[in-house]
Amino acid sequence: MELRHLRYFVAVAEEEHMTRAASRLAIQQPPLSQQIQALEQEVGVQLFDRRPRSIRLNAAGKLFLSDVRKVLADVEAAVQRVRRFDLGEEGRIRVGFTSSASLHQLTPRIVRAFRTSYPLMFLEIGEGTTHDLLHAVEQERLDIAFVRSPLPANSSLESVTLVRENMVVAVPSNHRLAQEPRQGIALAALKDEDFILFHPLNGWGIKDMLMEVCQRNGFVPRAVEEVPRLIAAIHLVAAGLGISIVPQSMRSIQPDCVVYRPLDPPTAFTVPLELAHRRNVDAEGIRRFLAMSLQLAQADTAEDPAR
Repeated sequence: MELRHLRYFVAVAEEEHMTRAASRLAIQQPPLSQQIQALEQEVGVQLFDRRPRSIRLNAAGKLFLSDVRKVLADVEAAVQRVRRFDLGEEGRIRVGFTSSASLHQLTPRIVRAFRTSYPLMFLEIGEGTTHDLLHAVEQERLDIAFVRSPLPANSSLESVTLVRENMVVAVPSNHRLAQEPRQGIALAALKDEDFILFHPLNGWGIKDMLMEVCQRNGFVPRAVEEVPRLIAAIHLVAAGLGISIVPQSMRSIQPDCVVYRPLDPPTAFTVPLELAHRRNVDAEGIRRFLAMSLQLAQADTAEDPAR
């Protein structure tokens, strides 16, 4: 049984006349009669009461017509959905964030803008560590991941750098550095401080970049605590256990208990906000998400180059 046979059946049922149905379908009347008879033979049920100048559905035919219309409607809906998917207008995109990436002002802006522009695209959002997110993208459990460090050299993925963000020193509000004028702090001036370090349990990230920069400035941070999330590091700073160096987008956390100071320009450094994805993206929706992310990132940088 083919879909055209079902469409022939609907036309004959609605026209109640074989010649008119044939004209509507742009085919000859004899082949149409043969197709309807073949359909009845395949179904094993007579669907029409035939009269000399008309043909009408019988009770079985009316029941069959109801189901056939549903089948054809479902097929048409499926065709429209796949066409919209091919145009990147409908479908699902699975997006992952690290906790710090989700706090950057650009990431929710991208999500809001994409959902507004493509309301039929469903965004499935999740959070995880850099290692776990990249592994999920490789295994096709995620399509895109926002992370805060470059991809490992041996990664099978690709990434684009959306922005680079300044790092700032987070100190308890009663710390001596919090009382000084709002000026840059030289990294070397922190060599005797107790550090709260952020270190994911099963991967790499901001800590590795921080350690490299500190070593270039002549010291290794003295860690009194290591936590798996940047937010936890800031909470420990707020409790007075030490200082930390975090992306400036984290300044909204614990604003009453933590003071954020910029680094002195000669020793200042930045961390990226990366958008990781599989090579050779073949889904138009994902390509559109990537393009919109880059567009908004460029606009964000143009508005405030210091970001």
